[in-house]
Amino acid sequence: MTTILAIESSCDETSAAICRDGQVLSNFIANQTVHEQYGGVVPELASRAHMQNIVPVVEAALRTADCRLQDINAVAFTQAPGLIGSLLVGTQFAKSLALSLSVPLIAVHHMQAHVIANLIPGDDRPLPGFPFLCLTVSGGHTQIVLCESPLKMSVIGQTRDDAAGEAFDKSAKLLGLPYPGGPLIDRYAREGNPDRFRFPEPQIPELDFSFSGLKTSILYFIQEKKQEHPAFIEDNLADICASIQARIISILLNKLKKAAIQTGIKDICIAGGVSANSGLRKALTAMGQQNGWRTFIPPFQYCTDNAGMIAMTAYYKYTAGEFADLSVGPTARAEW
Repeated sequence: MTTILAIESSCDETSAAICRDGQVLSNFIANQTVHEQYGGVVPELASRAHMQNIVPVVEAALRTADCRLQDINAVAFTQAPGLIGSLLVGTQFAKSLALSLSVPLIAVHHMQAHVIANLIPGDDRPLPGFPFLCLTVSGGHTQIVLCESPLKMSVIGQTRDDAAGEAFDKSAKLLGLPYPGGPLIDRYAREGNPDRFRFPEPQIPELDFSFSGLKTSILYFIQEKKQEHPAFIEDNLADICASIQARIISILLNKLKKAAIQTGIKDICIAGGVSANSGLRKALTAMGQQNGWRTFIPPFQYCTDNAGMIAMTAYYKYTAGEFADLSVGPTARAEW
């Protein structure tokens, strides 16, 4: 029996999870609301909040899983990428705990873990088979990943500038919506007409993405319309949100479809914070039905940053004997 305690602290969620023999028994997340008043994550405040939250979060994860520290066979943590101060809190806590318990330490790549979120069993839902493609979409990353096994992945397409999550949040800021704005665009979009306003789709070669041009076009569009009609945003908010969301989704899924055609792979997944977007989830399901794909979407609790996905990745690394020593340190940016 293998029991792993995992810690996630890459940005502004402090999370701990317990995984036993490939089953996630608990996944506890503490969100940080302090950043809302600043319109974005403040790194120093994030690291301080992690220091306050990490012990209660770990205790909650152990309690929920009915597990004791003495039962832990390994300690896992997010090593990269992320905010360096936030990563440092989780790294040092995990290293100290592993040392005190005399158990192995497992370092996990955050984006690899997002992909692995699709392999977390539960509720009798089907899991993708290998190889599969995964569109990972978050505030900092947009990638198409070819997954040949739990520990063998390669990025075959990625954004050249802004990520999809940044496009959502920056568009929301232009509309005067509070942070985090992506979920609010999703909410308003449900009541709007996605065909009301047309925004350009960037023509980027191969499987790469770009969202900077879209962001600029939205800025100019709003500035022009507000000059004509000062209350334009208030009078058309739902349609604007629906149109912005529709374009971001079409950019993502058109590239994903291209990747599926090029590789011939039929098992298609999404992951990352933006995979919680209801419009993206619905559009992926529809595209899958049109193209004969098997589509997979993680449950909501495994879409945003969470330790459950870290724990599941660590389980595969534990089985393969991939451990880290106490000299390991966090890295803000790291290639796969």
